Amino acid sequence: MSDERYETRLEWSGSTGAGWDSYGREHVASAPPAEQAVRLTTGEPHGDRSILNPEQLVVMAAASCQMLMFLHLAAKARIDVVSYSDESSGVMPADADPPRITEIVLRPRIVVAGEASEKRLARLLELAHDHCYVANSLRGEVKIEPAFEIGG
Repeated sequence: MSDERYETRLEWSGSTGAGWDSYGREHVASAPPAEQAVRLTTGEPHGDRSILNPEQLVVMAAASCQMLMFLHLAAKARIDVVSYSDESSGVMPADADPPRITEIVLRPRIVVAGEASEKRLARLLELAHDHCYVANSLRGEVKIEPAFEIGG
């Protein structure tokens, strides 16, 4: 088995000549061969809140990885997951030195059809977390606070 490699491209243009408060933070990131590019900016106070920032992408990556691994394990266990949503959050303390996201909380809401116990679903979530390569790559803690709906 060979190593996976992930290539990305980032593009910014502008001028920092007028100093810290003046240059634009908006930039575009892509990961060829995927055609979809993502507009990004910085967080507050210099960013545009209507555009994603890298910190949000870290939280999204953790949530997405957790979901995909859970769906994989549920399918292998023959559990019919009919919906999965997550309202996750990340914390970057103002006094963190060096600056970093110290905690990510994932709040998956999982609806399954048929019979499955909450205990079994919780175990699959735990296994998914153990195998989530994004969470395993992060320095901060990743917590999971699930809600299940069985027979949906």
